[in-house]
Amino acid sequence: MAHRPLTLQELKALRYVRNYIVHFRHSPSVREVQRDLGYSSPRSAAKLLTQLEELGLLKRRANKQLQVLQGLPEDRAHARTILVPLVGSAPCGSPLLAEQNIEAMIPVSVSIARPPARYFILRANGDSMNLAGIADGDLVLVRQQSSAEEGDRVVALIDDEATIKVFRRSADAVALVPRSKNSRHLPIYLTTNFQIQGVVKATLPGWTGN
Repeated sequence: MAHRPLTLQELKALRYVRNYIVHFRHSPSVREVQRDLGYSSPRSAAKLLTQLEELGLLKRRANKQLQVLQGLPEDRAHARTILVPLVGSAPCGSPLLAEQNIEAMIPVSVSIARPPARYFILRANGDSMNLAGIADGDLVLVRQQSSAEEGDRVVALIDDEATIKVFRRSADAVALVPRSKNSRHLPIYLTTNFQIQGVVKATLPGWTGN
């Protein structure tokens, strides 16, 4: 946790890293930080990133990618927002909301992320829901819950992999149904071996990955 106000350069670097992760699905290299923020050498950029790690604002994941652990000062200035974790693709066997899967904290208005419910943000992969308003790379706001109603857009874990589909139920099975222009996507019929992680509440405008 930061114990002093950030310098202007630290703030610019933190903002750049978070926005880069959101838009490009991975953190920037030291040379990209140097180039895009105008530092004189890679060493200068690396030193600044190390300072942000020492302040508890950035962390290196096991795969060497950077995590943004806190919001920016301007996020906290808006009383009507809460910080919601952006979750990357969950590795097989790793819980979806495990700390190592959180890429950054994103400010979201309490008008759509309504406390006391808990939320996370997931990056959609593929085109299986493009007729339901969710395109490849979009960030979707998900309310955490383990159950769903007929027709809800849900995030489900199937064999430890997260998928976004429309929830349908019959007397004997559950169907996770795509809504896509691409006819190769077919419903997934299940009785066991899946867990609902939450219900999609919104696609976040301005935070799309396209």
